[in-house]
Amino acid sequence: MPVYKDKVPAKSGKCWYFRTRYKKLDGTRAQYHSKRYMTKREAQEAEAEFLIKSQNEASVSSLTFSQLINLFIENRSTIVKETTMYGYKNKRPYLDIIANVKLKDFNIEVYERWRRYINSCNISTRYKNDIYKFLKSLLNYATDWYGFSFVHVYRKMHNFNNPNELPKEMLYFTYDEFQKFLSVEKDIKFRCAWQLLYYCGLRIGELKGITWKDIDFENRTVSINKQITQQSCRSRWSFSPPKTAKSNRVLPLTKVLLNDLKLLKESDSKILFGFNDTYFVIGDIAPQISSTITARKNRNCEIAGVKQIRIHDFRHSCASLLIYKGANIITVSKFLGHTKIEETLNTYTHLYKNALIDITSLIDDMNEARINS
Repeated sequence: MPVYKDKVPAKSGKCWYFRTRYKKLDGTRAQYHSKRYMTKREAQEAEAEFLIKSQNEASVSSLTFSQLINLFIENRSTIVKETTMYGYKNKRPYLDIIANVKLKDFNIEVYERWRRYINSCNISTRYKNDIYKFLKSLLNYATDWYGFSFVHVYRKMHNFNNPNELPKEMLYFTYDEFQKFLSVEKDIKFRCAWQLLYYCGLRIGELKGITWKDIDFENRTVSINKQITQQSCRSRWSFSPPKTAKSNRVLPLTKVLLNDLKLLKESDSKILFGFNDTYFVIGDIAPQISSTITARKNRNCEIAGVKQIRIHDFRHSCASLLIYKGANIITVSKFLGHTKIEETLNTYTHLYKNALIDITSLIDDMNEARINS
């Protein structure tokens, strides 16, 4: 078996290595370059061990769920968005209980064991079904790429359902509550952040992705065309497209917000070195991290004496404001960047019911005025 000696050894003196081609689980050929070893014999033994291991992994009959997940994620990494990949990685731990199960041994007993485990987890029914969809995607991938058949299990698989689970209460600020919240904010950058969230109904990633070139002061609009995902710190972040194609949108800005944005840009241009239109509105040369925004929100709620809501609830607040002011479902859906009107209606049905009641009351008042006149 060929091994090679590097002309320039490492500081440790190691200079022997091997280079070989092998077959991956998906059937493609790949080349592997090893680390360096002290002796030729060590390199030869390492090569033999590697080839045995790669041959074993190439055996589809021994493919485990853990290996399948690695293959699935590698396959999808160039196809799906970063946010989707992030979701895969978050759901993966919930499959650890069957990670070492071989696909050929996956049966209804294994599935039911996994299902009982998921039911024992303290997560919502909605998230349980998201994990269930992830499992089915893996099974479909194994069927399409490696010829497995799970028909005998599919017939008995079904969504999670808990009729006794209480729906999560949707919290939102009324207009008066938001003004009270905003009144305690003295920092111009955060004032702009809260107004962009409340008046434009932005997702947190969309807010963080806005740069100064997205603000059109002449036409009084903001363009939502990107978002920040998986930002763990100020120095590590990346752009990705908005959540859906419909999330690409141009939104009008209120006069107060537009004025505050002008003040913020004027301030940033004076204090930020190298300032230009690629700088972030909520940030500087880098976007602000979510934890800082959340901490500021919590502080303001406490000082203002208003209820604590999540950052995402500012989006719900925007929807409730639009609906309360008579915006129809199509307008609200486009404003929020939803893919389908059904998504808007399903999320805000209860608010539209209240709006219908208000309309009925308005008609009753008009009828009473007519009768009494």
